This record gives sequence, structure tokens and C-alpha cells, in this order.
Amino acid sequence: MNQRPQARPAQAPAPAPARSISTPAEARKLAEELMEVMSALLGIIERETELVRAGNVREAMRLEEQKGELSRRYMVAVENLKNAQKYLAQVSPELLTTLRRHHDTFRAMLQINLTVLATAHAVSEGIVRGVNTEIQRKNIPSTYTASGQRAAPGPRNITPLSVSRSL
Repeated sequence: MNQRPQARPAQAPAPAPARSISTPAEARKLAEELMEVMSALLGIIERETELVRAGNVREAMRLEEQKGELSRRYMVAVENLKNAQKYLAQVSPELLTTLRRHHDTFRAMLQINLTVLATAHAVSEGIVRGVNTEIQRKNIPSTYTASGQRAAPGPRNITPLSVSRSL
């Protein structure tokens, strides 16, 4: 039986309590906070996309902590906006429309980032699979059956490829 202690995941900070909005000034402040967080997160995402496209994955990974913090702030701001949506629709519908437009742009840029990351993942997976196939081809002996057909390799002839995921 394995008696190793299990590592506990780091606890995320408790989310900020949802704010109630009761004045147009508070509504504007909430909208500005959301726009600010989306703009900052969009800047990080664009930078990450540029780095991954250029093949600088290591440098892109350094943005992870900052991206995580901004994502947390974004989720809190969106939750606050959801709670205040009725009030915003009554008091300032043009502000709500502006937020929706900005959010649509944000989602489009996020989709581009996700596409770039998925492409990089697929390319790297293809490279690793190609290397593994080549290694297996070189490690498997060429043997033939009595009828002259190529023999299938046994399990002891197939050596696994080990990959370090740390960059």
C-alpha cells in the first residue's frame, strides 16, 4: 500500500462578496472596473498569443500567475454585474449595451487565443508522437515468420517514451 502523503492543492482566496448597486455612480464604477479588468486580461492574453505563435512557450508560461489573478478579478466583476443587471437596465441601458459590446470583443480575442493554444498543443503532440514512432521503429528488431511475413513485435521490444513536462 502506498503511504505517501497527498499534496494539498493551494487554496484560492475567497471571492469578494457580491456588491449591491444602488446609485448610478456605483453602476458606472462597476462598469469601469469590469472594463479595466477585461482590458488588462485582454492585454495578457494578446501577449500570450504572440509568445506562443513565436514559439516562446516558456516565456508565455510566466504570464500564468498574472493571468490567473486577472481571471479571478474578472469572474468577481461579472458576478457583481449579474447581480446588478436589472438595476443597470433601468438606470443606464446604454452602459449595459457598451459593456456587452466590449465583452463580445473580449470573447472574440479569447477565442483567437484558445485557437492558438490548441494549435500549439496539437503541433507539439504531433512532434512527440512522430519522435516516439521513429524511436519504436529503430528499437523493434526486423524478424520474419517461417512463411516470410514480418513478425509483430512482442511487448518487451516496445520501449515507452518518457517525456519531461517541465520546461
